[in-house]
Amino acid sequence: MTEQIEIEYKTLLTNTQFAAIKAKYAPGKNAFVQENYYFDTPDFRLKQLQCGLRIRIFEDSAECTLKTPLKEGLLETTDHLSLEHAQTLLQTQTILPHGSVAQKLVQLGIQPDQVRLLADLKTARIQIDLPIGELALDESWYGKCHDYELELEVTDATKGKVDFLNLLAEFEISYQPAKNKIIRAFEAIV
Repeated sequence: MTEQIEIEYKTLLTNTQFAAIKAKYAPGKNAFVQENYYFDTPDFRLKQLQCGLRIRIFEDSAECTLKTPLKEGLLETTDHLSLEHAQTLLQTQTILPHGSVAQKLVQLGIQPDQVRLLADLKTARIQIDLPIGELALDESWYGKCHDYELELEVTDATKGKVDFLNLLAEFEISYQPAKNKIIRAFEAIV
């Protein structure tokens, strides 16, 4: 189990903007693929609490993460999974009935067996460490949708926002608020 605070700023991009940022900060760098499987109760109680729950599959590992809101950013509670265990959970469309994520759900008044797999999203991500924070360039597919996104994860919310806006200005990008991937994936199924 791990817990960490996530403070990030994000914007949607056009394909051209995505390519320009990649050319400057990650020329020749390959993307890695992550598959995201999103869970909630049938009546979207987690969404109502502004929380997000996912199982994420990487090439050689997997994790189950619950994101809960903080005054600044989100608290990410993560249970690490083997690929085999993650695949079993996805086949049954459930999460671990025990562990840190399950405990956090219970604290929110939701039993782990009440959540179900509701949506999925696949992302090709290029991740770059910059002096201002961790930059992620994401190309995502979900439902019939396909989009591009820039995320900047920072440790200081105030300075991070300034750095984020300066990065956008450098590429003459107008800020386009990006809903979280889980919200975009849920909206694509409705």
